[in-house]
Amino acid sequence: MPRKIVRMTSVQFQQEAVSTGAPAALQRILRPGWLVALGLLLFAAVWLPHLAITSLSPPTDNIEQLNWVHSLEWGYYKHPPLPTWLLWAPVQLFGIGAWTTYAVGAAINLATIGILWRLTANIRGTAFATLALLAVLCISYYSAGLNAYNHNTLLTFFSTISAALCWKAFTSGRLRWWAVLGLALGLGMLTKYQIAVTIASVLVFWLTQRGWRDVRQRQGLLMAALIALMIFVPHLQWLRSHDFGPVQYAVGSSLGAHLNLADRLQDVTNWLLDQLLNRALPAWLLLAFLFDRLRQRATRPAPATRNARAATPPDAGRALLLCWGLVPLLFMPLVGMLSGSSLPMRWGTPFLLFAVPAVMELTARRIPWTHIPLRQALRAFMVVQLCLLLLSHLTSPRGPASLRDQHWRSFDSGALARLLEPSAQAALAGLPICVISGPSALAGALALRFTDHPLVLIDGRYDYSPWVDADATRDCGLLQLRKNAPLPGGQPVGGQFPGLWWRVSVPAPAPALAMDVAK
Repeated sequence: MPRKIVRMTSVQFQQEAVSTGAPAALQRILRPGWLVALGLLLFAAVWLPHLAITSLSPPTDNIEQLNWVHSLEWGYYKHPPLPTWLLWAPVQLFGIGAWTTYAVGAAINLATIGILWRLTANIRGTAFATLALLAVLCISYYSAGLNAYNHNTLLTFFSTISAALCWKAFTSGRLRWWAVLGLALGLGMLTKYQIAVTIASVLVFWLTQRGWRDVRQRQGLLMAALIALMIFVPHLQWLRSHDFGPVQYAVGSSLGAHLNLADRLQDVTNWLLDQLLNRALPAWLLLAFLFDRLRQRATRPAPATRNARAATPPDAGRALLLCWGLVPLLFMPLVGMLSGSSLPMRWGTPFLLFAVPAVMELTARRIPWTHIPLRQALRAFMVVQLCLLLLSHLTSPRGPASLRDQHWRSFDSGALARLLEPSAQAALAGLPICVISGPSALAGALALRFTDHPLVLIDGRYDYSPWVDADATRDCGLLQLRKNAPLPGGQPVGGQFPGLWWRVSVPAPAPALAMDVAK
């Protein structure tokens, strides 16, 4: 009997449970959706502790959100506000800490991948969707980046759920799904302006399905647009009153690069190669291995299952997967070529997961993906994951010195805190340190390590840090940090922190401090 169970697929096991009169709770757990949910939780149970152990400091974006969450605004100097709003409640429940952001980031990432699985299963069946899910989990954005909580994390969720809602809107013909799609896009606009790429995917899909011919689809598209704009209006008002700060930041950091033609070609090529042959390379290797094994087995086609049959014309599901998988990979290089912008690698985070089912869809007529045995796919997936975990460990601060990378996770913020906190308190004669001023990630990482979790004054600028009130903090200590330049009246940290300077003082009035504190 045990031998028989080991050789069963999940579907066969579920059927066996039903036929033998297993309890209803067990039957529910054995459904594909529940098995996928349990598998995702197991995936998180492996990766989250590994990422925490192999990182001496939380990701910089997680730190940024913990800095901002001290004040709920309609916008921040770099981005719209929604990710910070969503972090507020967990912080109130569990406190300011790295693990609070890890848990929120992992929950959103897993929910996103779960939605992708459900959507793909509705279009192409559970076998196709499960294989796509296994490959997606091999992409570095969603494995090594599982603990990240930033605007890309939440944008990935809204982009994915927009695909699912767009599919429901077209297949049901009901306006309510267009309304919910508008809500998702509007919230995406409060997350990151890059939601424009998802809006482009919606429009391309609408055009491929000739939505202009159906009055309900015309009404639905207009309704979604109006709802999204209504949600965005308060943030737009904030932008106007704050001199469009986030837009200026985007222009200054990437959009305003003004590269020449040769540099544009190089930048776009590097971006595409990084997305497809670096971040997603483990996913392609997994699919290539399984295809090779399938070809060697020469498996005969299996009969179509009910789950694999779409309720709409076959080209609709194909169009949706291709629109969300390929439009972003074409849209952003086009922006780079036309505007001369420099494309940050992280801009692929919200969209690369759809590249996997898109490529599978493009090759489905030659490669019968649904015929790959689940047990074989799981074994190959576990081998890839073990390799990724081993590589991550070897290149982390816990690995051999010769293999360690120089990424932010290797910055020992704990050692810096142990070095500076006693010295700063001694210099202030016992006065508490309530503000740390300096670069966002550096000051934020140090604030997390200090006993009292001081507030962070980003780059010494009060307009960047509305949670810091100069009048309220005038009777406590200010620790100032400067990187790669001497700090007047300060001293070098020394040791393993070359180029870092510090000093302590009592905060001065806001205008003087804004000009004096190091950037």
